[in-house]
Amino acid sequence: MKQRSFPRWQCLAVLVMLAWPSTAFALDIIPVTSPGGIRAWLVEDHRRPIITVMVRFPTGSVADPAGREGLVHLATGLFDEGAGDLASDAFRASLEEQSIALGFAARRESLTMSLMTLTETSDLAFKLAHLALSRPRFDPGPLERVRNQVIAGIRARRERPGTITWRTWWTSAFPGHPYSRPLRGTIDSLRRITRDDLLALAPDLLARDGVLVAAVGDITPDRLGSVLDDMLGDLAGSPVRVPVPEVAHARPGAVTVVDRDLAQSVIVFGHDGIGRDDPDWYAAVILFEVLAGGHGSRLRKELRETRGLTYSVSAGPVLFDHAALVTGRVSTGNSRAAETIAHIRAVWRDFAANGPTEQEVHDAKEYIKGSRALRLASSPGIARTLLGIQVAELGIDYLDRQPAMVDAVSMHDLRRVAARLFRERELAFVVVGRPSGVEATHHAPEGPPPG
Repeated sequence: MKQRSFPRWQCLAVLVMLAWPSTAFALDIIPVTSPGGIRAWLVEDHRRPIITVMVRFPTGSVADPAGREGLVHLATGLFDEGAGDLASDAFRASLEEQSIALGFAARRESLTMSLMTLTETSDLAFKLAHLALSRPRFDPGPLERVRNQVIAGIRARRERPGTITWRTWWTSAFPGHPYSRPLRGTIDSLRRITRDDLLALAPDLLARDGVLVAAVGDITPDRLGSVLDDMLGDLAGSPVRVPVPEVAHARPGAVTVVDRDLAQSVIVFGHDGIGRDDPDWYAAVILFEVLAGGHGSRLRKELRETRGLTYSVSAGPVLFDHAALVTGRVSTGNSRAAETIAHIRAVWRDFAANGPTEQEVHDAKEYIKGSRALRLASSPGIARTLLGIQVAELGIDYLDRQPAMVDAVSMHDLRRVAARLFRERELAFVVVGRPSGVEATHHAPEGPPPG
């Protein structure tokens, strides 16, 4: 939900990012297994006195009980608001005085703890992380303060056009499914959450089984193994398992209009996609880069440069454990909304029929291979990448294999996958504004205010 950072730490973090070599993607990843059996991947680097550790737990907001939506997200704002014998002020002071950055973030199907510390203060940092994971306090004062912060954020966002558009999209795409529920909850659901709810959820949420760990920096494999047992070893064994059914977009081809008195229309569009484990995934990655990856993308050229319909347009894959989508977003004047939708459809049809050009493919492949250095330009970036590789079960040598896998995708593959993936007739649109000439085929679904 939040990560605390402070002026001295911010300066140090910038120096670390600038000092990391541009060839950092040639990583020596060391598999580590603690004496207690907890596994991690480590990139050992003793050139700077910095340690970054990220821990991913395999359950997120889908574990929110009905009527208590936002419970997991609220918890992430409270794990560092007091733990063990340390009340909120004392816990936060320990972090701030030693420039320790400790943060938690919830997603629909995971919860992540991030820890960044100087080597000299790492013993304390690991101790505080252990307390936050194993003995969070959820004291009434911090609970009310953080609850009010989340509610204030919901109030501030709920009439933003982008928020309304995305909330309508999800409730339209997955009605009644856990993916359609607001991750932050609603004002009513947040008010129903009690301290007992948080205390009951935490042990099931922060359990040892299924955790993925990535560590980067000034720490040896032996010490990391010891730290893992100290930090995670006494957590509960099994996390809460919430059954989540496989789901597809419920209304392919639908057009939904949410009336708002706005100068522009905000449009979200998309349809079902393919999963990360699909054999055509690497072809899809290249196609997404050609379609919407940057300044030379098809959508940008067609909508902005050629027709002046918008300043920016984006599109790409959205992956869940039980669903895969292609989604995009664009804003345009109300008077040009119908024209914008028509040209998005035209780009989709042409891409499916003809695929990309040789030059587009060359540029996309070079960008995909070259952009790895940007993701690996800092220790947090490396840690996030290591976690992502573990989540997708790509293998510890994935970074070495990835360039050849991208290069191996042929033009024949790309044209075949473009025809399979980009299905213009299934494009669903949600439009917020007063778009001229856009005829709605479905009413906006009833549901909670945007969260």
